[in-house]
Amino acid sequence: MKACIFDLDGTLLDSMDVWGKIDIDFLQKRGFAVPPDYMDSISSMSFTECAVYTIKRFNLPDSVEGLMREWTDMAAYAYGHTVLMKPYAKEYLSLLMERGLRLAVATSLAAELYEPALRGQGIYDWFQTICNSDEVGCGKSQPDIFLLAAQKLGVPPGDCVVFEDILPAVKSAKNAGMKVCGVYDKAAANDWDTIKETADYAISNWKTAFALLQ
Repeated sequence: MKACIFDLDGTLLDSMDVWGKIDIDFLQKRGFAVPPDYMDSISSMSFTECAVYTIKRFNLPDSVEGLMREWTDMAAYAYGHTVLMKPYAKEYLSLLMERGLRLAVATSLAAELYEPALRGQGIYDWFQTICNSDEVGCGKSQPDIFLLAAQKLGVPPGDCVVFEDILPAVKSAKNAGMKVCGVYDKAAANDWDTIKETADYAISNWKTAFALLQ
């Protein structure tokens, strides 16, 4: 293992409740309840794909750009002020740095959200590169963002470990020839058994991740 590629929402950041509240408030304002399958449907999409899907599904008059701006504005304060890292995630990253591994982020979050979150936690400069799924024009059900992160790190895909909390991303990273560690998050609890079966490693929390380095 020469490099590690990390998802943010639900993996390093304990942030999925933020998006659940945004979904409720956003759709409620337009007269809709959040359908039970909505979060699962958008979980592996890029930010742009989420906007396109939401507009189509609910037949909204919003533009893609306008909807994305509204979501970003709703989330910006939370990511800058209230979203925290999952327990022991920062300590794990610090240990990886000490051991000389190269680190990257692969996220669907816009820069307006991930920058204040990472800077607020004091880890923005710990990563050699940060990749956004809109850079590759597709969500994490395709391996493009993981391959881009590996390319920017200058590390072959087979020497990378991807840390992800959602099943489609776990599958696509595996298809890219990378090792994958599934990270438990309650938002994807229904897929946890399949994630454990699909990934090379699986951790229920970051404290258990230290055993991977022994």
